[in-house]
Amino acid sequence: MLYLLYGEDDFSAHQALNEIKKTVGDEIALATNTALLDGSQVTVEEIKRVSETMPFLAEKRLVIINGLLGRFETRHGSGRKSTGGSGRRGEYQPLAECLANIPDFSIVVLLDGKTDQKNPLFRELSGRATVKSFPLLRGEYLTSWIQGKVRLAGSRITEPAVELLARFVGGNLWVMTSEIEKLVLFVEGRRIEEEDVRQVVSYVQEASVFTMVDAILEFRAGTAQRLLQQLLQQGASPAYLLVMVVRQVRIIVRVKELRRQRRSEIEIKNRLGIVNDFVYRRALEQSARYSLERLKEVYHRLLEADLSMKTGQYDPELALNILLGELGQRQNTEIF
Repeated sequence: MLYLLYGEDDFSAHQALNEIKKTVGDEIALATNTALLDGSQVTVEEIKRVSETMPFLAEKRLVIINGLLGRFETRHGSGRKSTGGSGRRGEYQPLAECLANIPDFSIVVLLDGKTDQKNPLFRELSGRATVKSFPLLRGEYLTSWIQGKVRLAGSRITEPAVELLARFVGGNLWVMTSEIEKLVLFVEGRRIEEEDVRQVVSYVQEASVFTMVDAILEFRAGTAQRLLQQLLQQGASPAYLLVMVVRQVRIIVRVKELRRQRRSEIEIKNRLGIVNDFVYRRALEQSARYSLERLKEVYHRLLEADLSMKTGQYDPELALNILLGELGQRQNTEIF
């Protein structure tokens, strides 16, 4: 059997995958008969070898392939996607034929993010597979999900608190689940109010800024601009967001420099005035991931954008959008 599970809501996609896993057997059978493949590199021969291996002490074998559909989606610097890049033409056909003819004892699951339905492999397989799409929840669908999750946790929540939680966190259900769990513990049996959300979840907006910084540094202009629009819709001002991004990039640069000097964690935190462990851990992770050259390039461009805002050269929101678009298109610069 073949499944296509795709969409930006990977929380729900993984829940669907967990339901499929239950059909394989208990934990021991699942561990023995599950194979995980990287779709960006997997070959037809690997898929055949794994899917045609008889299950051990079980009726079914599970093969999970991450990102195979995404292999046939081409991203341009503008953030837009087009399918069927020149290097991929014809490559999907043997894969489609292989996946359409897997043995009955194998369950193959293609797990992917947002996928264009014009994707050539998707078109070939959609009529031969069980297809489930998981778009990000928004609006009343998201608020309904929040209310249901709170009820399952044995708690209650007011409508204003639901609306504020949806604005702070958005459609990332992994983060939302974690925040609801924290809120339920925080209120200790009483109803969750709007002020509880402000106290417990207010840092999530800062976490979104960190994610936007990642997108900027990795040339993902489309993702960075989408996060920017989400934060603006949540009420953050362009000037505030620029200050936050500049602050975060500066922290990453300083952490990188101090780590090279073999400074201790306590000394780094004290020098930079970091009191939040989450902020430090994210900066540490980002400082290891990106080159000093890329970090300094982005930092100087951010300062230029700040100047253009203060001098009135550009509208603040326009200045940010222009900046993210320009940084996202510099594909010839090494970031690692």
